[in-house]
Parts: sequence; C-alpha cells; structure tokens
Amino acid sequence: MDNKIKAALIRSDKNNIWHPFTQMADWLNNDPSVPLIIDKAKGSYLYDVDGKKYLDGGASLWVNLLGHRNKKIDKAIKRQIDKVSHSTFLGLTHVPAIKLAEKLLEILPSNLKKIFYSDNGSTAVEVALKMAYQYWQFKNEKRTMFLSLRNAYHGDTIGAVSVGGADLFHSRFKSLLFKSCFAMSPYCYRCVYRKNEIKFPLNVKDFKDHNIQLGCRGECIKQVESILIKNRKKIAAAIVEPLNQAASGMIIMPKGYLKEYANLCKRYGILLICDEVATGFGRTGKMFAVEHEDVKPDFICLSKGITGGYIPLAVTATTNDIYSAFLGKYEEFKTFFHGHSYTANPLACVAANSVLDILKQDKILQKLQPKIKYLERKLTELSKHDKVGNIRQRGVMIGIEIVKDKKTCNSYVHKLKLGAKICNDIRKHGIIIRNLNDTLVMFLPLTITNQEISAIISAIKAELNNLLII
Repeated sequence: MDNKIKAALIRSDKNNIWHPFTQMADWLNNDPSVPLIIDKAKGSYLYDVDGKKYLDGGASLWVNLLGHRNKKIDKAIKRQIDKVSHSTFLGLTHVPAIKLAEKLLEILPSNLKKIFYSDNGSTAVEVALKMAYQYWQFKNEKRTMFLSLRNAYHGDTIGAVSVGGADLFHSRFKSLLFKSCFAMSPYCYRCVYRKNEIKFPLNVKDFKDHNIQLGCRGECIKQVESILIKNRKKIAAAIVEPLNQAASGMIIMPKGYLKEYANLCKRYGILLICDEVATGFGRTGKMFAVEHEDVKPDFICLSKGITGGYIPLAVTATTNDIYSAFLGKYEEFKTFFHGHSYTANPLACVAANSVLDILKQDKILQKLQPKIKYLERKLTELSKHDKVGNIRQRGVMIGIEIVKDKKTCNSYVHKLKLGAKICNDIRKHGIIIRNLNDTLVMFLPLTITNQEISAIISAIKAELNNLLII
C-alpha cells in the first residue's frame, strides 16, 4: 500500500476509533507505523495492507476454529446470501436454525434438549442467568444469588460482569451489579500451598502430575461446599468455565475439580451453568470441555468458534425441566421475555452448520490429537527457560506465565508492560499472540500444523532470550 494512504488510514483510526481492551493513550502515542491494518487472511495467517503475513496465534480473539477463508464455509454463506441474509426469529423460523439445533443436540450432553439462540458469549451467559433466576420464581422460591469463582470471566454485559471474578475487568462496576458469591479459583501455580510442596523447575508434565494439584483442588472444593451449605436456598445457579479460566491467563483446573464442583451443585440442588464460550468445539481436545469429566450441566453457553470465526452467533442449551417451567397460559406471562434483533441470523446458522459438518466429515478432532501431543513436547522444552514460571495447557489453549525469578515466582512490575512488549516484539517474527498481563496466550485453530506450532514457540523463545538482560 502507498505509504501516504497507509498513514492517512492510521491517522483516521487514531482520530475516530476507540478500541476494546486497549489503553488508547498508548495506542495514540505509538509510532505511526506500528498499528497493523489487516487486509486479508488465509488458513492460519493474516495479511496486512503491505502484504506481510502473520501467523494468527490468538485465533482472532479465540474465534477462528478451522482457519481463515475455509472454502466450505465461504461457499455455504455465499449460497445463503442469495436466499436471505436475515429475518426476525420472533414468531418466525428458518431452515438453517432448525438444522443447527438438531446437530447441536446430537453432540451436546444428552440431558440438554432445547436450544436458545443469541449473538455472542456474553449474551449466551445473560440468557442462562435470567432463565435460572426466572425458573426459581416459577418454583415459588426466592433465589437471587449466583455462585462463581475468583478470576472468572463470563463477558462484559452487566449480568455477566456480576458473576465475573476478574477484578481488573470488573471492579469499577461493583455498584451496578447483583450479588454473587465467589469461591477461590483453583489457580494451582499461585496456590498458598505451592511454596512448601513444589520443586523447581517445573515442566508441563511435572505440573500436571504434582501433589499440589490435589491440595489446591481439595481446599478450593471445600470452600465451594461451604458457600453452598450456607446459601443453598438463596443461590439460583452456579456458573463455571469448565477446565480453563481462559481470560484470566489460562488457569487450568486440576483434574477432578470440575466433576466435584458439578457433584456439589447436584447434591445441594443448585443449577449448574457451564460457560463453554471459549472451551467449546474442540479447543480442549474434545468437542466440549465437560466431556473430559462426564459433567452434565443444566445449561451450556456456546459462541466464539461455533461459526468458525465468521459471523457472531451464540447458543444457550438447557434441559426439558427448565424449558417446561416456562410453559403456561398467555395470561400467566411465563414467557421468557428475552431476545435480540439478530437472534439466529441465517448466515451465522449456515456457517455454524458448515463448521459442524467439517468437524465430523474431516475428522478434525481425531487429527488434532497428535498435534496436541507435539505442542505439549514443545512447551515442555520452553518451560525450562529461566523466565518461564509456569505453562498451562489444555488442548490448543495455552498460557505461558513470565516471571522475573523462577525460584520465587516473583513477577515483573506492571509498569514495565512486559507481556505486551513481548507480544509486540514477536510480530517481528510474523507471529500474532496476545498477553494477559505477563501471561502470553496462545489460542490455536484446530487446523494448525506442527510447523506453525514450532514457529510460534521458536519466536517466543527468541524474545524471552532478549529478557535475560532485565
């Protein structure tokens, strides 16, 4: 692209646009050539307006599932455009939504029987929260609280923020929120029991097998049970990101934690919401994270990868029991009064149908398993680096926590913006990843190759070597 045109575009962006999760003072003060203007994409790569390609190591904020410009998804959407791009779902229906619900119910946990559409992960969570709240009203029980975890992230709308436990994102909005209870996050690397039990350095395999997992799981589950016992008649539902608190730095739950959490909800009569917005559709190595521990929640929330990263769509799946509570005469007003203008958008539903067909027909999850093992081997090598405190991996979701001192786990001061600096420097290698504070986050498409995995790890290692002088 001509440099004058490019400079004009960057100026226009800086003058007119407010970017999400971005300190705009930093954005405005950057060198004019720094912002990347993406022009096109193909497979695992994004291309800027100058034609330089970048490996999309963050899956375009975790939505790209099967690579950019997948031919089958492209064709399906183009065919649908020639029919209808959108019609309301209030009082009408259409074939793509009907077919998608059928396909989803074939692969979701068997107790889930009804599909409610919305348009993003946050709204999928809002739907589940409101359904749970209203369900108990129909049962003549006043349950107005929810149970969540510290470090939880369920979206940015007010209900989702109310059950969010990430203070960085949520603390400023406390006066707007409804009351929720928060149990300890099973963040084993930063667990209070860690210092007496863990021997350094840890590699990926050591950390997964270490006794600290048992201690952390046990103490965290005790607190969950204590809260449930105290508030069992007040809590409408418990919500959890199964296996991985992704937006807090890929905090991987110790084995068995999710199952125990679900069992406690069942024991004390609490509805369970599993937020699979990030973990769904193969990201953990199975279609849904709950499959790893055979958990059957009352709600599952889905979005992100459901359309392969093409068009916004979300799903809240629930049981016949929940659904039936809303049935009644018109004058009883038991209707679930909730919906969105773009609910079940036909283009999005067609994309999602195509994604599910590709996953099944091309045996994507089967082909993914050796890639996950290869990724684990590469991460084990990287974990020996002096600046790597902890690596957390589940499937193709990875968090690499950078520390100043490996022995003490001491972190760098925030003002250094170290994680952001590393991610910026990694772009020189043609790699795009994001950071969550000083945790480097990789969120890979299921179609990634071993060669591409190796390129990302090599770039990270090269930039970590540059930190040895700090």
